[in-house]
Amino acid sequence: MDLSNYLNELRGAGLLKVVNSPMAVEFDIPLIAHRFSGLGPAILFNNIKDHPGFRAVANIVDTRVKLMMALGVSNAEEAYIKLLNAEANPLEPREVNDFPLIRLSEVDLSKLPVPRFFEREPGPCLTSGVVLGLGDYVNASFHRLTVIDRDKFVIRLVPRHLYRIFNDNKAKGRDTPIAIVWGIHPAFLLASASSPPYGVSELGVANRLMNGELRVFRLSNGVPVPVDAEVVMEGFILKDAEHDEGPCVDVMSTYDVVRRQPVVKITSIYVKPNPIVHVLVAGDAENSILMGFEKEARIWNAVRTVADVKAVRLTRGGGGWLHAIVAIRKTIEGEGKNAILAAFSAHPSLKHVVVVDDDVNIDDLNEVEWAIATRFRADEDLVIIEGVRGSSLDPAAIDQSIGLTTKMGIDATRPLSKEAWRFERAKIPERININEIKLE
Repeated sequence: MDLSNYLNELRGAGLLKVVNSPMAVEFDIPLIAHRFSGLGPAILFNNIKDHPGFRAVANIVDTRVKLMMALGVSNAEEAYIKLLNAEANPLEPREVNDFPLIRLSEVDLSKLPVPRFFEREPGPCLTSGVVLGLGDYVNASFHRLTVIDRDKFVIRLVPRHLYRIFNDNKAKGRDTPIAIVWGIHPAFLLASASSPPYGVSELGVANRLMNGELRVFRLSNGVPVPVDAEVVMEGFILKDAEHDEGPCVDVMSTYDVVRRQPVVKITSIYVKPNPIVHVLVAGDAENSILMGFEKEARIWNAVRTVADVKAVRLTRGGGGWLHAIVAIRKTIEGEGKNAILAAFSAHPSLKHVVVVDDDVNIDDLNEVEWAIATRFRADEDLVIIEGVRGSSLDPAAIDQSIGLTTKMGIDATRPLSKEAWRFERAKIPERININEIKLE
């Protein structure tokens, strides 16, 4: 289960298109990826200007169809169960003694096709590299990595597991050993974007998702890395070095603030022959799916304890992070509000949630808006929670540094105590096969 084989699966399904013309990784490839985001095919760039031998691919899991294909499941519910089971029952990957990648003769990040995405960003930024950090265990997670020197990145560390590992090592007077994995199977990416409890390695989650096929090799700094990666960078997060990070674009397609953040020093770079790197545009559909899908699974799992849940979506407009729509089969009054509270509990970064009935297609925002227009009354069905912790990605937060905000839930389910016919969407009987009608 490596990236090349996955791309062959996409090609066989008609979900891969190729660009053979020379394209610059600064702005041009990101622009093409952005324009086609969420529209169907992944795009393989076979000719990167100024980077001979490298190829790039974008939009590999920018649709739910591709994500289901990567996980080997047929629907979202199967994917939720598989992912939650992998977190609950991680499988340690098998360690091997041979590393098939080639070590480059020098460390020079300018020789790698690290993209530059947005006009106000300070330089090339790696958004799709998985950072493996070694502390009490091996953590795998996504972080912005902006090139600041031929052998150095500045890394955005949010107060989560790698941040804790870094501070634990720093308190002991040690740099943090890391590896950056760039170009890997989407199941590994999804596991790395997930949030199992501290101490549960995402490598084990990934291996469970990959049906036990993940093999790792331990680098000289002690970090185990997938042998099927396209590019691996070995190095350390320095305990005593900081640099300005930003302004860089986040999942909401807005510029984040500039902060002093730790510095990563790269000591070795390893590549496959003719490697394929992954270009991930912040704020695009692929970013939303990778970042939000595990949280969607958690919401689904929490809501099903209080209501009969049909479907959950973290929406594209909410960055796959701040907005959720939940469809339930309501049997008693109050279940809509219980579903709202369950969703907020399952995903604390969630800002707004809309709960609808199971006759509403939550992938059609027109239908969701119709449900709000016809089944919601603000004096009865609005839930407001003030002064709570949300997401630091919300630029409208009361205090963005900690995500302090106000949350809102909309119960747009029809009341059971009133005449049901008043809340039905009118339908025209289907007595003919509309697909057989020819328009001339």
